[in-house]
Amino acid sequence: MELKPIRTEAEYRAALADIEQLFDAPDGTPEADKLEVLALLVEQYETTHYPVDAPEPIDFLVYIMESRGIARKDLEPFIGNRGRVAEVLNRARPLSLSMIRALSDGLKIPVALLIQPYELRKAA
Repeated sequence: MELKPIRTEAEYRAALADIEQLFDAPDGTPEADKLEVLALLVEQYETTHYPVDAPEPIDFLVYIMESRGIARKDLEPFIGNRGRVAEVLNRARPLSLSMIRALSDGLKIPVALLIQPYELRKAA
């Protein structure tokens, strides 16, 4: 494959096939260099044609909790008392800036993922 911007789905599929063939290329070889450039071209094409929205902050926080084995009580130092944690996780109260900073620092979560707008549940 000639190295050039990927503009069509066919070129994208061809680049993926080339990447698969070059995947085990030893470092420092021309094949490894080609693999690196192809990966960058594919990444650019995917970013343009298959964008992925940032996750909703509370869903992301729940995912972090599940994947790291974090309990609700473990969020208290970052969010506040047990009731406040429940309000945030149940979307009755939004994350405040201080909560976002504390979660980001304490759990090493990018601020950009927590600051996204999300809908709160309406009170019954």
